[in-house]
Amino acid sequence: MAISTPFTGKAEYRTSMANNSTLKYVLQGLLLLLTLPAHKVVAQQAATLLSSDPTPQRDVTPAPAGAPTLFPHSEKSRYLISGQANIILQGHGPFHSPYEGTNSFLSRGEYKTSLLGTLFLGAQLRKSPKSNTDAIFDVESSGGRGDSEALGLAGFTNLDVVRNPNLGPVPYIARVQLHQTIGLSSKMTDAERTPFALATQVPERRLEFRVGKMSLPDYFDMNNIGTDSHLQFLNWTVDNNGAWDYAADTRGYTYAAVAEYDDKDWSARYGLALMPTVANGIDLDWNLRRASGQNMEFELRKPLLGGLVAPDRKGVVRVLSFVNHAHMGLYRDAVKAYLDGTEKTPAITRHERYGAVKYGFGLNAEQELTENLRIFVRFGWNEGQHESFAYTEVDQTVEFGGDYSGRSWARPNDKLGLTFVSNAIKRDHQNYLRLGGLGFLLGDSNLNYAREDIVEGYYNLHAWRGVYYAVDTQFIAHPGYNKDRGPTLVSALRMHVDF
Repeated sequence: MAISTPFTGKAEYRTSMANNSTLKYVLQGLLLLLTLPAHKVVAQQAATLLSSDPTPQRDVTPAPAGAPTLFPHSEKSRYLISGQANIILQGHGPFHSPYEGTNSFLSRGEYKTSLLGTLFLGAQLRKSPKSNTDAIFDVESSGGRGDSEALGLAGFTNLDVVRNPNLGPVPYIARVQLHQTIGLSSKMTDAERTPFALATQVPERRLEFRVGKMSLPDYFDMNNIGTDSHLQFLNWTVDNNGAWDYAADTRGYTYAAVAEYDDKDWSARYGLALMPTVANGIDLDWNLRRASGQNMEFELRKPLLGGLVAPDRKGVVRVLSFVNHAHMGLYRDAVKAYLDGTEKTPAITRHERYGAVKYGFGLNAEQELTENLRIFVRFGWNEGQHESFAYTEVDQTVEFGGDYSGRSWARPNDKLGLTFVSNAIKRDHQNYLRLGGLGFLLGDSNLNYAREDIVEGYYNLHAWRGVYYAVDTQFIAHPGYNKDRGPTLVSALRMHVDF
């Protein structure tokens, strides 16, 4: 999900179209399609979608509650075995670009394929209504590539992509953790069984503790409309708050401890996590005295529009904050060294030091309007003076959108979604890129600044059991915050299987 600093062999990867890998993944998807029962009906439905204009989540989210899966799963077993596979073919045509730099989104047009597969394993070590203990172990493989090797866009277009292609598709441990629930009331409430929590009934008031390897977006900044890149939107800054520089290694995982208190209408959670040793690096710093990521979130589950909607329409608002301590640099120091003639080009990595602090805030809300229509908003801000270090190069973001269920046309597992997101960076960050500096994602060798605005729409088609197909289109104005480049249109086909 990231490019390590420094990144070697970049030119070789950017000139390769990875044709063999692309054909392999496409053929795998076609083979699975052809082996499905009733495949003629599926193909006809997919063809109808592909012939229409679709314009008008790194994420490994499991299937939502009630969604079909390829194989049935017991709700009463102490054990859980499930999985998912996500194949995305994504490309764009040529677009206007008077110049390009080392980290530019390529203007010549290209296409790439990504493949992400996850095996979810879980066991209830202690199965008790008031004191449940889960053990979680997930194995994952991430293959293929993203357009331009996931460079040149703050809001990149495919959340499945690992931003360092050197890592390859070799399977790795994504999650290994213990989850402990401690009941504080005798009243029980139904709970959704997921790969991260196996109990189907929990105390209404409770404490939950998690420790081990995890992805922080599994528990923070969740959103039922804009979180899951496998059944919903694909863009990084749509499925996650782009200004939340959450602690993670290159693949999006870290070691952390999360404590959560849940009550009837609200929850509060706190997480302490390891930071990478370098910006978007694969190695984590285990010395919490010098590097750590602290995350706090308050969640209120109440209708947000009062009497404007029916009282049974659910609403949620979440307020997030984070504080990162890491070996980071100030953009202003790199710019000053360049202007003084000390350095030939601005380089943030030459000005990193321990004790640097980056902090920010986020707001995340969603609301049901009707049985089929839901809307959501996100806002994010961070101080922007220290370098973007772990997620993406966004200092401020605003997003709003929604989705519509296919119930009204007798397809309850289909979904149509549309969203708009606008990302920005602060003045020091702008100057650094304008003078030729490189971030871990951005660097056009120049910058005529403008906000990076993105409109994304998708249609997700349920084909058979746990098999889904989707078309997705993203219109991007000012890629990499550069008014001189773009706009560009990025289109995608997605096949998703929940086992």
